[in-house]
Amino acid sequence: MNTVSLEQALVITTGALQRATELATAPLTVAVLDSAGKLVSLQRQDGSSLLRPDVAIAKAWGSIALGRSSRSLAEMAAARPAFMSSVNVLAQGNIVPVPGGVLIRDAQHNLLGAVGISGDQSDVDENCAVAGIELAGLKADCS
Repeated sequence: MNTVSLEQALVITTGALQRATELATAPLTVAVLDSAGKLVSLQRQDGSSLLRPDVAIAKAWGSIALGRSSRSLAEMAAARPAFMSSVNVLAQGNIVPVPGGVLIRDAQHNLLGAVGISGDQSDVDENCAVAGIELAGLKADCS
């Protein structure tokens, strides 16, 4: 089974936080989950608020659970709100359908896991996730 390693997760986190510094973001929380949706790494910047870890994990977990980025899940929620609401009930509320959850793929397009970031505007969170994934030499899937 292909999955993100701890070493890759730490590089992803480093890259995401480097981009956050470049963009002067609000304090971020970065969660990296493996391909089974289990937490590999969770890092909170100083000042990141109490609920941010749960939101970051839910962005990544929802992406893995439904096989698409949380940006795509947001589009699905807008187009089919009853469906997304029902899916989120089945997921016990563990899906946050807003940008910031990005799938991690290898060069062969195999799913390795997902990154979820929370703390700034959702588009900024996603930008930082992509930067981290790319620093690790992996492919960010925002579709």
